[in-house]
Amino acid sequence: MPCADDSRPPVPRVAIVGRPNVGKSTLFNRLVGRRRAIVDDTPGVTRDVREASARLGDLAFTLLDTAGWETARGEALEARMRRFTERAIDGADVVLFLIDARAGVVPLDESFADWLRRRAGKVILVANKCEGRAGQQGLAEAHGLGLGEPIPFSAEHGEGLSDLHAALARHISPVAEEAEDGDAEADEEPGDEAVDPERPLLLAVVGRPNVGKSTLVNRLIGEERVLTGPEAGITRDAIRVEWQWRGRPVRLVDTAGMRRRSRIEAKLEAASVADTLDAIRLADVAVVVLDATNMAEKQDLAVAGWVIEEGRALVIAVNKTDLLADDRASATKAWRKLTDRLEASFAQVKGLPIVGLSALTGRGIERLMPAVFSTYDVWNKRVPTPKLNRWLREMETLHPPPLAHGRRIRLRFMTQIKIRPPTFVLSVSQPEELGDDYLRFLMNRLRDDFGLLGVPIRLTMRKPKNPYVSPRKAR
Repeated sequence: MPCADDSRPPVPRVAIVGRPNVGKSTLFNRLVGRRRAIVDDTPGVTRDVREASARLGDLAFTLLDTAGWETARGEALEARMRRFTERAIDGADVVLFLIDARAGVVPLDESFADWLRRRAGKVILVANKCEGRAGQQGLAEAHGLGLGEPIPFSAEHGEGLSDLHAALARHISPVAEEAEDGDAEADEEPGDEAVDPERPLLLAVVGRPNVGKSTLVNRLIGEERVLTGPEAGITRDAIRVEWQWRGRPVRLVDTAGMRRRSRIEAKLEAASVADTLDAIRLADVAVVVLDATNMAEKQDLAVAGWVIEEGRALVIAVNKTDLLADDRASATKAWRKLTDRLEASFAQVKGLPIVGLSALTGRGIERLMPAVFSTYDVWNKRVPTPKLNRWLREMETLHPPPLAHGRRIRLRFMTQIKIRPPTFVLSVSQPEELGDDYLRFLMNRLRDDFGLLGVPIRLTMRKPKNPYVSPRKAR
């Protein structure tokens, strides 16, 4: 949905580039003001182009973290990463070219500088890791790259920010304090306020490695925005993409594949999984992508279980259904196995929407977003208290609560205290005696009678206060 004021100038775009392991992601996190990109000593951690709102003093801009620049060509993973970086540079208003001053200028820096000199008007040379004396030699060598005066900087310690601000100010106009919109990606738990149609729906795409999550994201937005390929585990960071579906704003989050915890050995993979879990926690709706040729694995159910445990709305997307088209009997058997396993594993979330599609060919893709928004609407549903209590009286008559110590348990009152997910409180005379079976009966009828299928709901019990018992006087 377009902004209310379309006359505002576009936000400047600043791309951070350089060879692998020079500190690009550390600088990205420093300017964004929080850990957005995974940082590790291993070269080549960043593979996709990652975006976030950033601010340096009175300068506001969109910051892009890019993959390390390589000389590879062809269809190798490094070559595809390079093409994404080059595209980010072409679309940027300013380019921050980082070198590692402690390592000095190396041939790959010189090769990249030759390529960048054709765009020298928007390139700012930053000599990173200049803390102490270790980077002085590299800082001196940087003058020979032909990209102007290098800025001595330390992304890890925040040294040189004033010099970087002065260099950026030559390309970016300052903004007034009252014009600041804030960080559109603030990590805040979705609250219980009324649904704001201007607020983007936060949609996380999650699943095992190599099930087609990134291909699905690219298919939805209609362009190659995130890196894809036959290699498993290409995506490492959670990549956010701003998008619109039928005029409704959506923030798509492509996440790293989640393997079983027993198979996670490297610190880098653990950081990627933690990033994915954060994306689930902050999402409104999570699309769990399954591979049609090998679906309903234990790990698929584990990922869906994490979504439900966090109280997020859930949609199951079965990808690669085109591979089942020639074997109808096997396809029918696989679908039956999936629905049976989902029903057995998540009896507390009946009616999960399941969409079969092919991200590669686009077949069935048109059914996914309607299912997402339909589930999102249910997740935001509120049942009026009078209607809820009339229903409670009917349930009490239809299926009376059990006896406790020779007396009938009384269901006094019920109300919905929040949405996202729908959460209810039941006032009961003897909550500890009501039993799980009766609670399951109430929750199942809540789903069926109020159309709360396919989303997690919460039901807690509370014992009413006895008005005839005076509180103890404070001593």
